[in-house]
Amino acid sequence: MTTLSNHVPDPRLITAFAERREGPLHRVNPWTKVGIVGALVLAVTVADRLVLLAGLYGAVLIVYGIAGLPFGRLVGWYTLPLLFIVSVAGPLAFLEPGTPIGGALSTPVGELSVTWAGLALFGELSFRSLTVVTFTLTASMTTKYTDVAYMLGRLLPRPIDQIALLTYRFTFVMIETLEDLVKAALSRGANLSEFWSNKRLYGRILGMTMLSAIEGSERLVKSMESRGYNGDITLYGDVSRPPVVELAVVVGAYVAVVGYAAVAVYGVRV
Repeated sequence: MTTLSNHVPDPRLITAFAERREGPLHRVNPWTKVGIVGALVLAVTVADRLVLLAGLYGAVLIVYGIAGLPFGRLVGWYTLPLLFIVSVAGPLAFLEPGTPIGGALSTPVGELSVTWAGLALFGELSFRSLTVVTFTLTASMTTKYTDVAYMLGRLLPRPIDQIALLTYRFTFVMIETLEDLVKAALSRGANLSEFWSNKRLYGRILGMTMLSAIEGSERLVKSMESRGYNGDITLYGDVSRPPVVELAVVVGAYVAVVGYAAVAVYGVRV
């Protein structure tokens, strides 16, 4: 299976892992995974200690490994989250007051330095983002498409659920179109290694992708209408309720997060 980039999650590869692999997390109820994702988002939001956030991230990595998923792909897929982290948390690391690390750099607007508090803040934001991203990828790569479609239909209101399902299915067509355009450009001697020197080529590829997407969407609509589509994609399948053990784990996770927030964050005394 070819990929456009090792730094962008490929939905085809994610779907292949979900449909063709069989691991411990594949047998976990999908509703349980959704519940754990919510608990993790709540946990990284209320947690205010670097050690605790690092522990959560480590636990998620262990779960990722138990699921039998490739760590090499995960490292590459961290590129986009890390770009976001650096662009947001990077400047904050310089603005946080405290003891400078390795001295300060003199600038026309004053001294600029990274403090220990700024480094800790950068680490906290990094662990928060990577924890949620890693477990979301883990859940996506261990949940079959029929289960995902069923849960989207149950969780999202109409017509948002229909838009989400159509967008997901059309993503594969878009990726194949973009790959064909890139291969055609490379076969004609194009060099895509440098963006600014090839910005016109990138613009042409983007424009052709958009035109192909519009044509493909029109064909898709006509095809669906000819088959009786009336605004409702029927979802065949059913996701049962989580077993008692998994339900207890989810409830325990929320109780632990709420308890920590009440005691450690808001100072509620038991």
